[in-house]
Amino acid sequence: MDTEGTGGERETPARRRGQGELEAQVLSVLGEATEPVTAAWVLERLGSGLSYSTVITILTRLHAKQAVTRTGPKRPVLWQPVANEAGLAALRMRRLLDKQSDRDAVLAGFVSVLSADDEELLRSLLAESGPASGPGDPASGPGDPASGPGAAPTDRPEG
Repeated sequence: MDTEGTGGERETPARRRGQGELEAQVLSVLGEATEPVTAAWVLERLGSGLSYSTVITILTRLHAKQAVTRTGPKRPVLWQPVANEAGLAALRMRRLLDKQSDRDAVLAGFVSVLSADDEELLRSLLAESGPASGPGDPASGPGDPASGPGAAPTDRPEG
């Protein structure tokens, strides 16, 4: 089925935004604010022809995802970010993981498709955060105080 505009030319359909693109844009705008702001403030800065109700819908979805907070029942409702774009992506990944019955398989599959650079970055981040199960975790050595957050680098060989 062809749609034709004037002069017999084919009309280009409006570009459909990718999943989460509007949420990321709203979070970006909220990140510029120095204090909690109204939905109208967000709409004005987005400047992309969205309706006020669309912005409210996006903010409400972000609130449900715990990526933004809002004031109570007072008007106007004020919004502020809890997470940035990276934090929102992390929340999405966590929700997907939480829905899986075999977390080990999902995490193993995720790690297996990482690039070497991303795998090294992940290892580094895990080492910085310390043991997940507390002191005495066999992965970090018994009671290794140097593996916690903010710990000074050691001269131990990498392995």
